[in-house]
Amino acid sequence: MITSPNAERMMSQNKMKYSLRKVNRPYTSEYRIYFEQHLQTHDDDDDEKRCPNSPKVDLANKIPISPFHDIPLYHDKQKGIFNMVVEIPRWSQAKFEISRSKRLNPIIQDELDGHPRFVKNCFPYKGYIWNYGALPQTWEDPSHLEPTIHTKGDNDPIDACEISPTSISCTGTGTVKRVKALGILCLIDSGETDWKVIVIDVNHPLASKLHDIDDVDRHFPGLLDATRDWFKYYKVPDGNKPNEFGYGGRFLDKKFAEKIIGECEQAWKRLIQGKAERGDVSIENTTLEGTPGKLDPGEVDLPPGEDLSPAPIEEDLNEWVFLDKDKLDSDHPAAKSLSTTSSLHIDLQLDG
Repeated sequence: MITSPNAERMMSQNKMKYSLRKVNRPYTSEYRIYFEQHLQTHDDDDDEKRCPNSPKVDLANKIPISPFHDIPLYHDKQKGIFNMVVEIPRWSQAKFEISRSKRLNPIIQDELDGHPRFVKNCFPYKGYIWNYGALPQTWEDPSHLEPTIHTKGDNDPIDACEISPTSISCTGTGTVKRVKALGILCLIDSGETDWKVIVIDVNHPLASKLHDIDDVDRHFPGLLDATRDWFKYYKVPDGNKPNEFGYGGRFLDKKFAEKIIGECEQAWKRLIQGKAERGDVSIENTTLEGTPGKLDPGEVDLPPGEDLSPAPIEEDLNEWVFLDKDKLDSDHPAAKSLSTTSSLHIDLQLDG
């Protein structure tokens, strides 16, 4: 059994707090964002609306943690509220991600051809069109064959697109948001299953009006089609063919999304307990008693935090890339754009 006394105590009070330790210059291969958890409880509910590293957050009595393994999947399981780690804020282009292989899984910048990777602006989009990140304590198992589309997991935490139309709090790389799931899209990226959960920050005023995937089309018309379009073509400027989708490229409903999240949670439990082939995935953590990767937080020395200016960027991040999508679709018929309805409800027989 996985236990974490500190985590359980703080979860019960809904007062878990995190801060970030940034090392080296942003936009370099050496850049790292480490996470630290505060062990003290707080009485100020407004803390959750502040940026990580805000001077108003008490920095005393904290331990290094893994954002992959030590941050709980659920903020409130009974209410269906998840924690989401933001890797890439909306409109930005630096491809930050939780490192699956480095000790304590800091956020790093992905690389392309040996250089820090930036996503191109495929007209009419600018960078990422949502707050993009991952749900902790989940894992898309690369040995698991998805039964409907016959592809295997991409070996990462499950991805999430947070669709709040306006910023209600400081959202930067490393922010931990409280979100609810609305639906899910099955992307097939380089032949691997790469689920994208559609979520919304529960603190946004519109969150109370969104309960399922159809509500997204009702309140944010065009966003789901734009999301599918974005994922289909975003790698094309780097020399790749358009991505494909499972389930006909349709957005599946909340019930199906929560089923997939649950499967990825169970896969993560096997991983963290040493019951799955982990390959290059680091399972080191500081809060999960009884797991083979548990570290004594007092013996973990993180590098000193730094506040360094970003390195120069060689490419023009404001440039648009124009794609002939009709030609791309004709050259790659398997990735042909959909013209049918964008969402789908699937009846599931779920235990319990």
